[in-house]
Amino acid sequence: MWEAKIPIHEIREIRAKTTVYLGAGAIKKINEIAKELKEDREILKVVVVTGKQAYKKSGAWDSIQKALNEKGMNYLLYDSITPNPTVDQIDEEAALARQNGCKAVIGVGGGSPIDAAKCVAILLSYPERSARDIYELKFIPQKAAPLIAVNLTHGTGTEVDRFAVATIPEKEYKPSLAYDCIYPLYAIDDPRLTVTLPADQTVYVSVDALNHAVEAATTTVTSPYTILLAREAVRLVSKYLPQSITHPEDLTSRYYLLYASMIAGISFDNGLLHFTHALEHPLSAVRPSLPHGLGLGIILPPIVKRIYNAVPEILADVFSPIVPGLKGVPGEAGFAAEGIKCWLYNMGITQKLDDIGFEKKDIEKLTRLVFDTPSLKTLLDVAPVIADRQTVTQIYQESFS
Repeated sequence: MWEAKIPIHEIREIRAKTTVYLGAGAIKKINEIAKELKEDREILKVVVVTGKQAYKKSGAWDSIQKALNEKGMNYLLYDSITPNPTVDQIDEEAALARQNGCKAVIGVGGGSPIDAAKCVAILLSYPERSARDIYELKFIPQKAAPLIAVNLTHGTGTEVDRFAVATIPEKEYKPSLAYDCIYPLYAIDDPRLTVTLPADQTVYVSVDALNHAVEAATTTVTSPYTILLAREAVRLVSKYLPQSITHPEDLTSRYYLLYASMIAGISFDNGLLHFTHALEHPLSAVRPSLPHGLGLGIILPPIVKRIYNAVPEILADVFSPIVPGLKGVPGEAGFAAEGIKCWLYNMGITQKLDDIGFEKKDIEKLTRLVFDTPSLKTLLDVAPVIADRQTVTQIYQESFS
């Protein structure tokens, strides 16, 4: 059993900081949140950070706008966040928010809008700084404006963690950052808001949650709490993702995928991440149209093959709903990797790197970006096996057809 491998004399910090409203109809809690912002925090104007369509299509905006209007709160709507948002978008919305006197931020959407909202919250407290300063790690923020997260997907877990990601386009960097000041005060996880997710996005975001769980459970700083959450997240994704693909309006499936994403987010907020996120960020930095979850799915099997023998007991346990028959012993790494590849294929992830436009000549550049991008080396430092350039290059090579 993996319990014997946990270093009990190493102290772990357990994090679970955001208050989450989970359940069908949870969007109604925006009324109480708006009341608290105005009456308790004396905030009269907020900036709403979101993408171009989902905030309306999901029905979230109807409830948010109504709550703000009823409480007599003014708002600035910024609905230009794209997938894989850039530091330029963040700077633009932060400047508009400051000019309009906004004192709090509501992020509405998946990982891209909520991550952008987190950085806007920082920049409202540091008007002399820029998003590039944040993502190039030029300073450490200690404060941020109050932040509310209304989640429209079931993948990132960003509504419950201290992480955010954005792209610096001219350098093709996609760093991640982690600061306590950007934990959302409140998060809303309402399955009714996710039923309009397209089938492919339903898969991609769920694969993101799966990767959060797998990585968090296998870092060198993992804990029993992290592994417990990871096991349950993988079990729920394996059970409810097929149902959501075939019956997209099934609220039970969406509820448990939201819950899986949430606990996977808490899991990696505690256990951190390693290979798949460190290697995927350069992929979607170079090709911003690449869905994050698709990139993760493509590179996951060769990563499992690399790390399995270092943590076989944990991965056999975590993967048991997806790859039955694992015994948790060295020597079955290939079987585990093949099992994950088959499961991903059955969920619809059939592409390899060459299918999405990469060529073998790109491997050198991608490897360089892994080690040059601020923060990504930090992820590799907690991988369960040595993460050198040769290993990274080999993983990319094996992610082609």
